[in-house]
Amino acid sequence: MIPDKEILVLYYSQHGAVRQMAQLVARGVEQVPGIQARLRTVPKISAVCEATAPGIPDEGAPYATLHDLQECIGIALGSPTRFGNMAAPMKYFWDSTSSLWVQHTLVGKPAALFTSTGSMHGGQESTLLSMMLPLLHHGMVIVGLPYSEPEINTTQQGGTPYGASHVAGLAHDQPISEAEKKLCIALGKRLAQTALKLAA
Repeated sequence: MIPDKEILVLYYSQHGAVRQMAQLVARGVEQVPGIQARLRTVPKISAVCEATAPGIPDEGAPYATLHDLQECIGIALGSPTRFGNMAAPMKYFWDSTSSLWVQHTLVGKPAALFTSTGSMHGGQESTLLSMMLPLLHHGMVIVGLPYSEPEINTTQQGGTPYGASHVAGLAHDQPISEAEKKLCIALGKRLAQTALKLAA
């Protein structure tokens, strides 16, 4: 039996919203026959020299390695917004991928993005756009959310053509809305469908 191909759903989450989004994106990925989702996260970084994280996180997905990027046929990348940009732990991870860039390992693979912000205008779109930059340098193909997804046209919460998003509230207490959930699932499904076509 031929094993299923995999999509890497790589995320960083501090308060849990991006992790929930990652699980929804993974659900969408696995709606496509022949595709499995591989959930991975990245550790926090510290300004204290010699600070180390445990090899296995206390909760959530295992930590990502470069092998995860190599082995999967597509990547969904999620991070909370930090002043309109991806969080430092995710940026730190991508800064370590030069060896893959030199070998053109990720060229032609599709990628999709998702984020969560505290407020409606807290930098969702700029975060998604800035997260594309290292992926474009790697030669990846960006997959967004088309306006054929009805929730893009009607959402009063998160959701952009650049990727899935969520408005968590300043106290991080706003649940992911039904529209936001549907867009996360749609993003995962579209990424998986695109990855299969490109892999063929």
